[in-house]
Amino acid sequence: MYLLKVNNLIKRYGQRTVVNGVSFHIERAEIVGLLGRNGAGKTTSFRMTIGMITPDGGEVIFDGQDATRLPMYQRANRGIGYLSQEPSILRRATVEQNLSAFLELQPLSKAEQRERLEALLHQFDLGKTRKQQARTLSGGERRKLEIARCLIKNPDLILLDEPFSGVDPLAVEDLQREILRLRAQRGIAMLITDHNVQQTLRVCDRAYIMDDGRILAEGTPKDLVRDPLVREHYLGSMFRGDEFDERPDEILAGSPAAAASGGGRSGRRQKRGT
Repeated sequence: MYLLKVNNLIKRYGQRTVVNGVSFHIERAEIVGLLGRNGAGKTTSFRMTIGMITPDGGEVIFDGQDATRLPMYQRANRGIGYLSQEPSILRRATVEQNLSAFLELQPLSKAEQRERLEALLHQFDLGKTRKQQARTLSGGERRKLEIARCLIKNPDLILLDEPFSGVDPLAVEDLQREILRLRAQRGIAMLITDHNVQQTLRVCDRAYIMDDGRILAEGTPKDLVRDPLVREHYLGSMFRGDEFDERPDEILAGSPAAAASGGGRSGRRQKRGT
């Protein structure tokens, strides 16, 4: 059984159908991209999946249960996390306070809250900035804080909306390795939509390419960059065709940032750690 199954989504605005019969799926511990040019319908499809927009047709099945009409907070309670494109941190609160505010909403003792806080600060290398106001963080640090906060509810699936936007290249590689590590160590599945096609495909097992409100193609990054139809309608000549012959963790392990830190973190489709 798929962790997420989206069937025949439809969305109309007046006489215009912006999403027309879109279907896709995600397995447990799988990283999937949802990509397409502006106006292709990917953002609307993404927002229907997370619950920001109500579809006019179709269904969203999560972990075997119908989530089509559930509000976002109920989807979060069932195990769907969301990383917004827009900054969602409490800007004038410290890094520590941003995490503590959400930990206090969980059924945890004070000792458990402190333990989780320290673990998250350590995991995302935020200890040195814990007393800083969140507004002083770099783009990469802010993204790491948002991901750390998202993990507080222990999601099985995280939807990431433009995670690489406004982040410098070295910080992008750091985020990519973090995404792969979350999948390897926690078994978290992810759906990513981002205008940075190359950086998104570097961490994906598969991706769906949308065009004119429909799914144009689906496949591995290696297959998609060699697909003539995908090149014609979306990618153009931006790829040679051999960029994704290696696995995502192998690509990042050979990056300059990974070399400087002693190597990338590996792992594909492993079971959730305890």
